[in-house]
Amino acid sequence: MRLIISLSALLISVIFVQIGTGSLGPLDALSGLKLGFSPTEIGYLGSAHFLGFFAGCVLSPYIVIRSGHARAFAVMAAVSTISIILHPVVQESWFWMILRIMTGFAVAGAYTVIESWLQSKLNSKNRGTVFSIYRMVDMTGTLLSQLVIAGLTPAHYVSYNLIAVVACMALVPLALTQTTVPSLPKAQKFKPFFVYTLSPLAAFGVIVVGLTNSSFRMVAPVYASQSGLPQDGIAIFLALAIIGGLIAQLPAGMIADRVSRRATLIGFSVFAILFCGAISIEIVDEIAGIPFVYIGSFLFGLATLPIYSICASHASDFAKQEDMLAMSASLIFFYAVGSVLAPSFAGYLIEEYGPQAMFSFIMTAHIALLLYSIWRFVIGRTGSSARPYNYMPRTSLFIAHIVRRRKHDGDKSK
Repeated sequence: MRLIISLSALLISVIFVQIGTGSLGPLDALSGLKLGFSPTEIGYLGSAHFLGFFAGCVLSPYIVIRSGHARAFAVMAAVSTISIILHPVVQESWFWMILRIMTGFAVAGAYTVIESWLQSKLNSKNRGTVFSIYRMVDMTGTLLSQLVIAGLTPAHYVSYNLIAVVACMALVPLALTQTTVPSLPKAQKFKPFFVYTLSPLAAFGVIVVGLTNSSFRMVAPVYASQSGLPQDGIAIFLALAIIGGLIAQLPAGMIADRVSRRATLIGFSVFAILFCGAISIEIVDEIAGIPFVYIGSFLFGLATLPIYSICASHASDFAKQEDMLAMSASLIFFYAVGSVLAPSFAGYLIEEYGPQAMFSFIMTAHIALLLYSIWRFVIGRTGSSARPYNYMPRTSLFIAHIVRRRKHDGDKSK
């Protein structure tokens, strides 16, 4: 309990980071619609965010090494606050793209500080408990960031000011903490294609996850708006997908630890295809009085959000213990490959063919993943050691240190 209290500053900062920056994507989408941005332009904003996020994952560790944790986090909080608060100044899509690159970079940098700081406080006795609490806090912040959209007015300076204040508040807990500033793990050479050498299926699966999650996160508010949902309904629509993903994590882990990773991936891909297909063709209007668009969002999250962790677990079965950080960095690279381009393409499809085209696009990607998974299931090799399934957040490269040490401690205790 004393450790949790001492880490409360880090955990509170996670909440503020998630709410402040996580609500920006849906708010930008709704604001863009109000300002007359095309769905394609709104997709460009999502692509810009993930471009900045990827750059931050790669470059921010060197900033922290150069400046220290406290200064680096202050820089990231300042950059995110500035980029949010500048949105109403120039209401043009090209300007907002620049701001979203800044925000993405700052988010990745903030998580680099938080997770490396968290890692330094853990040991074999508390790692599992603290890491589980961290996951819960991170997911709670993500959920709250979607719900807060219901109370914001799109394209209004007050809305952007409010979430800028929340983003800036992330600086306060860490600035006031009296805990010792940790040292960073030694930087490793970035090997972007490393995961592909371990498991081509994991690399392709993470690309599809990036395509799926970035399209939904950044462009789904456009889909929901054009489908006739009110603003509070859009917030519920986005939140239900996250709730579905939360509920699916434990069953996904149990299944992945008991049957092969490839078989688990095939199963979740089938569910994703079925649910996306049902949404794209509007199979029914409602079930038991609940609009199917809400049920579809929940099922979509249930089927798609665990896939990243399944792919990461599959790749880790072929990795040596000392390669876990390189594997994490490579996973983020392949995730970025899908994330950077997909929102723009999803926005274009909505503009040309209507809102259901986004889920048709996602369904097509999962059909490709299903076929490739079946092929790898037939010809693929078996991993040298099956490691326990772990939910793997896509936040920074340093989360791999926490997961790696947690697994290592678990192995020693057997």
